[in-house]
Amino acid sequence: MVSYKDLGLVNSRELFKKAINGGYAIPAFNFNNMEQMQAIIQACVETKSPVILQVSSGARKYANQTILRYMAQGGVEYAKELGCNIPIVLHLDHGDSFELCKSCIEYGFSSVMIDGSSKPYQENIELTRKVVEYAHQYDVTVEGELGVLAGVEDDVKAESHTYTRPEEVEDFVSKTGVDSLAISIGTSHGAYKFKPGQKPEIRLDILHEIEKRIPGFPIVLHGSSSVPQDIVAEINHYGGHLKDSIGIPEDQLREAAKSAVCKINIDSDGRLAMTAAIRKVLVEHPEEFDPRKYLGPAREKLKQLYIHKINNVLGSNDKM
Repeated sequence: MVSYKDLGLVNSRELFKKAINGGYAIPAFNFNNMEQMQAIIQACVETKSPVILQVSSGARKYANQTILRYMAQGGVEYAKELGCNIPIVLHLDHGDSFELCKSCIEYGFSSVMIDGSSKPYQENIELTRKVVEYAHQYDVTVEGELGVLAGVEDDVKAESHTYTRPEEVEDFVSKTGVDSLAISIGTSHGAYKFKPGQKPEIRLDILHEIEKRIPGFPIVLHGSSSVPQDIVAEINHYGGHLKDSIGIPEDQLREAAKSAVCKINIDSDGRLAMTAAIRKVLVEHPEEFDPRKYLGPAREKLKQLYIHKINNVLGSNDKM
């Protein structure tokens, strides 16, 4: 058993309280490798923002659970080296079983998500409560989910939305003891959220109704990448084939971040930024074979994207 506190990490409890009171959201950025980790830490140190480092089950398989733990610990020390001891959470994104959540807690995660949203309501409650009871023994915070997001993200796949029902949230929160709640209000996983001609719009009316029913309770938005069209165009210019890729407008996310939404997940935008930078180098310099020569620019582009998100979308700059 490894305690996250020994790794220099924190859980999300106090960060969420400050975010709700301050009208901003904590960035939750997914990572799979060193360059992503470096870009996240650099961006958050430069903006003085707290951060949630997210690991999906797919990332855990890809990078190895032990390596990821030490990368998170390295991120803590790297931030100090850069001159700013920002609060860092290590969070399991979309855990789908008690066993996975338990394993992550034992490997030093400070926060876990148990996603029982695809199960019948009562089963979701029972599974979530089981994870909460285990996690709270070790002061690890737990995120649950009500409603289903469409789209694809690693092992998480759904054909269509099921909006969160506001009338269920009080019962779910009280019976499970979760520390935060992911809701479905029109965001979706992946880069293909909306099609041309559709009006991208999240259901802020559902969000506000949920806020009335559980005032001051931490709310989480998944699938919140905006799919910047300039980055999509850059990918396609350098040989990519991303068609009809449209995301969530950033002004709507900023509006949500001013409410009880205190954690916003962004993954696909980062993947797009890195892909654009890598394609550019390999097309303009086809003789290049040193990974540092294309991963370095990819890391820098990712960092700049995250600085923009922190300053202009989430509002978490200078909130450490």
